[in-house]
Amino acid sequence: MPYITVPEPIPGIRGLLNFKPEIGRPFSELAEQLLRGRSSLTQGERELIAAYVSSLNQCRYCTGAHTAAAAHCLNGDYGLVEAVKLDPETAALDDKMRALLRIAAKVQADARTVTAEDVAAAREAGADDEAVHDTVLVAAAFCMANRYVDGLAAIVPDEPEVFDQHGWSLANKGYLWFGPSAEEPLEVTPPAA
Repeated sequence: MPYITVPEPIPGIRGLLNFKPEIGRPFSELAEQLLRGRSSLTQGERELIAAYVSSLNQCRYCTGAHTAAAAHCLNGDYGLVEAVKLDPETAALDDKMRALLRIAAKVQADARTVTAEDVAAAREAGADDEAVHDTVLVAAAFCMANRYVDGLAAIVPDEPEVFDQHGWSLANKGYLWFGPSAEEPLEVTPPAA
C-alpha cells in the first residue's frame, strides 16, 4: 500500500501522479517527449534505456512496465530486453546501443563518472549528440521516477500480464493519459514527428 492516500488504487506511478494533478500532467508530458518525441534514438531504444536503468535501481514497478514497453516497441522481443538487463555487454545489441547503455549505467550510479571518453566511444559507434543527450536525460529521469515510485511505495502488481498490458499501452498509446484510465488523454499538442 502506498504511504500516501492515492485517489484510486492504480498501480505504479499513475496512482501517484493522480495524487497531485498539477505535477502529474507535466510529468506525463515530459515522459511523452523523452520516450516518444523527436530523437535520433528509436522509441524502443529509449524504452530499453528506461528498463535497464529501472532494473539497476531495482524498481520493480518501473522495471516491469518498461521491460514490457521496450519489448512491445522491439517487435515483442522480451528475450532481448531480459538479456540487456542481465548484461548489455553480451546482449545482441549494436555497438552504439551498448556504448549508450554504458553511459546510462554511469548516470544511474554516479553521473559524475561519465567521461569524454565514454561519449567519444558512443560517437565512434554511431551515436550523435542527440542520442547521447537523450540517453543521459532518460537515465536521469528514470532515476527520479524510480525513487518516486519506491519512495512512496506505489502499488506493484504481481501478475506479469498486467505489466504486459501496461507496456503495450505505453508503446502504442503513449504517456499522455491522466486520470484513472488511459482513456482520459491529456489535451496537449502531440510531439513533432
